[in-house]
Amino acid sequence: MASEAHRSLNRPHHAAARIGTPRPSGQRRRMDSARALVLIVLAGCSNPQPAAPPAQPRDDSRKPPAIRTSNVPAIAPDIFERLQQYQNVRSASFEDWAPDGKSMLISTRFGTTSQLHLVHEPGGRREQITFFDEPVNNGRFLPDGSILFTMGRGGDEQWQVYRLDRKTGRAALLTDGQSRHTLGALNRAGTRVAVGINKPKERDTNVFLMDPKTGATELLMAVKGTDWRSAEWSRDDSKLLLLRYVSANESYPHVMDVATRALTPIPIPGGGKAAHDAMAWADDKSVWLSSDAKGEFQQLARVDLATMKYDWTTADVPWDVDAMEVSPDGKRTAYVVNEDGMSRLTVDGRRVELPVGVAGGLRFSPDGRRLALTLNRPDAPGDVYALEDGKLVRWTYSEIGGLDASTFVAPSRESVKSFDGTVVPFYVYCPKSDYRSADRDTRAPVIISIHGGPEGQYRPFFSGQTQFLTNELGCAVIGPNVRGSSGYGKTYLAADNAEKREDSVKDIGAILDWIAKQPDLDASRVCVTGGSYGGYMVLASLVHFGERLRAGVDVVGIANFTTFLKTTSAYRQDLRRVEYGDERDPKMQAVFERISPSNHADRIKSALLVAHGVNDPRVPFSEAELIAAKAKGPVWTVYAANEGHGFARKENRDYLTAVNVAFFREFLLK
Repeated sequence: MASEAHRSLNRPHHAAARIGTPRPSGQRRRMDSARALVLIVLAGCSNPQPAAPPAQPRDDSRKPPAIRTSNVPAIAPDIFERLQQYQNVRSASFEDWAPDGKSMLISTRFGTTSQLHLVHEPGGRREQITFFDEPVNNGRFLPDGSILFTMGRGGDEQWQVYRLDRKTGRAALLTDGQSRHTLGALNRAGTRVAVGINKPKERDTNVFLMDPKTGATELLMAVKGTDWRSAEWSRDDSKLLLLRYVSANESYPHVMDVATRALTPIPIPGGGKAAHDAMAWADDKSVWLSSDAKGEFQQLARVDLATMKYDWTTADVPWDVDAMEVSPDGKRTAYVVNEDGMSRLTVDGRRVELPVGVAGGLRFSPDGRRLALTLNRPDAPGDVYALEDGKLVRWTYSEIGGLDASTFVAPSRESVKSFDGTVVPFYVYCPKSDYRSADRDTRAPVIISIHGGPEGQYRPFFSGQTQFLTNELGCAVIGPNVRGSSGYGKTYLAADNAEKREDSVKDIGAILDWIAKQPDLDASRVCVTGGSYGGYMVLASLVHFGERLRAGVDVVGIANFTTFLKTTSAYRQDLRRVEYGDERDPKMQAVFERISPSNHADRIKSALLVAHGVNDPRVPFSEAELIAAKAKGPVWTVYAANEGHGFARKENRDYLTAVNVAFFREFLLK
């Protein structure tokens, strides 16, 4: 995840995977990253009753052994009991079709982490095939039925590539156990897979070709200090689409002749720079790609490789193309448009009506007849579907913890003008009207949940924690897309860069103003939560608007931009400097001194909960220690020795969610 939050749909093994920066607004990995982060940052609020709950016996036995805390009391048993059903809502996401097209490979959780499963027919049982303590990612089939996947250790994101032998059930490590590996494009014959490799303490990510059976590698593309990513092989396996990634606003597509290593850039219309995302072969002489070279949004174009002429397909659509897929024979196409956070699907040039929600993970079956996708609705967890003959067929039925689905809340879309006239969109989940009764306050307390990235986007995925907050606690949840968020054009995306960083914090001030004008929201009971860059936004909001905020929850957040940029993993430093600014520049260093929350921690007097994984390679654990030591208000900390950038293990995530509820009972309601 190149951004500070967590994952979106970056599916390099699909015919037109997202190859730009993964966006939390994207698909499943954010359905299960923004997975851990979404689950964490939306997990806290409190009972809207003005009185404290009755005294309860305290029991700390449910704290996982890898968790250490400070100032956190033993959690009341009723909190765990009330949360239990919501914490057992599951979701499923599509990974790959079996070579014969009869079965699907999916990811879901039945233990403490997400693992790979097979589903052999629509609505059929889920057959678990990996059984690890660590989350398993990026499953894909080889032609012989064996499966490649990646797995890290303790949240370190030093992903390794494994091959699962379906006959023996054993997984073999194919990589060195130390470098960071990202699975890219698998060739049609299944004999070579492109793998991005970032070696420890090095800045560049180079592309290697790996034998998926033995793990033997050969270097394909290496340029010092650059980040190269693979998209798709041509149908004869002679060429490979590559992208040189610079930032969310800048990337460069190329075609490589694998035999000769000849590299041909695909020119950007009009010159200059542009961002590119999906790439796929249309035929032997042309490619599909999404680019914002023509305007504000990522539009889909077919590029003739002989003339390099762009034929724009979605020029009249004022939204980003979010994903794209081509059938194995090249005869069918499908793409998704991200329309204000919701997905719009087009297949073979015709609009396909989907339930309101977020779609991703597109892939045609080997025979091209069916299109698999993951669909996550705001009022239903993510599940896997297949589109066949124009009909949407559901393959998985994820459990909802025995809850009544009719009680789930869907959000409304709102917006407000910020200090400079910029329109800031946001989603609002409000308790249903029948939640209110005569003995309850008529105004709902508010949780502002700020996404990471910063080039992320709050999209209305289903969250059991959000439903808990609205249905059980009567809270309203607001998911803002402050300037710097993706999905609203490249100008909006770059509107918080470098010295303009605090303009996005001012957008939170505008939302606080909006809350104060709503008759059903309680402006005196507001908290902010956020993960990663969203954690920085929480801390900055507490600095600037502390008198209007009772509390904040900072999950794996940035406390000081200078220390963060100096200590984040080497491969991320230059990427983050493009977004945040370069701390080695004296002028930018002065800006960081002015805006870093740790330098103004004496102004953080609201209650603060700080949660962090000790093994975080993105925002180092030292950022949590820095702000926790300096903040002047009450501070609770939750640190996990076996987690990284977010809490991926269910037992840790569940405990942190319970701590959130206890924290807000204590500091938001009393």
